[in-house]
Amino acid sequence: MELAIDTSSNIASTALSHKGELLSELTWQSTYNHTVELIPNLAYLLKQAKLQPSSIEAIIVAKGPGSFNGLRVGISVAKGMALSLNIPLLGISTLEVEAYPFSYSKLPIRPILKASRQEIATALYQQEDDHWRRLEEEHLTTLRTLCDQSNQETLFCGEISSDMANEIHQTLGELAIIPQSIARLPRAGYLAALGWQRLGRGERDDLATLQPMYLRPPQITKPKERRKNNAETKP
Repeated sequence: MELAIDTSSNIASTALSHKGELLSELTWQSTYNHTVELIPNLAYLLKQAKLQPSSIEAIIVAKGPGSFNGLRVGISVAKGMALSLNIPLLGISTLEVEAYPFSYSKLPIRPILKASRQEIATALYQQEDDHWRRLEEEHLTTLRTLCDQSNQETLFCGEISSDMANEIHQTLGELAIIPQSIARLPRAGYLAALGWQRLGRGERDDLATLQPMYLRPPQITKPKERRKNNAETKP
């Protein structure tokens, strides 16, 4: 039995699988409130499946890129459970999880995640014969740069707003294929399938060294100085 956890974005998802085959799945809109929602939803998932945590034999977690807080919560919970149950833990790129549902297309697949107002996180994947491959590593860019560099028929997926979709279609025309938004929702079942493939090859992550994949450092703002109380009197 495997437990998959994806808290990379405001759409969170968890799943239970057996050798990569989906048994049950729970997906919800979190609006970045993962801290208080993840544990109760994991408990609900297990209860609905009539299973105890001790039934879990491996944990697969989406490691980013994505929400700073969401990734911290998901990976912390995954590490804690893996440690307490003494079971394997495996982290998988969120961009790969976004791309994998469309592997059947045989096209180059370009997942997109919003990183800021101007930047996006992306990579490139493709299924060739029986081999699922990453053709480009995860990196930050802009949508305009991405479109200017695209010169082949490509399937775009992930977090794509209607404005972004219009820009992609206007620039690339028939070279761009964008599935409907409902087909692009994150689902932990695909995370479970990818994880099982790698677990079967003997891949594992070290509990001590697995960290969220941040393509840029967190934005830290300097706290404002407290205003002195004008009414303060000298001793």
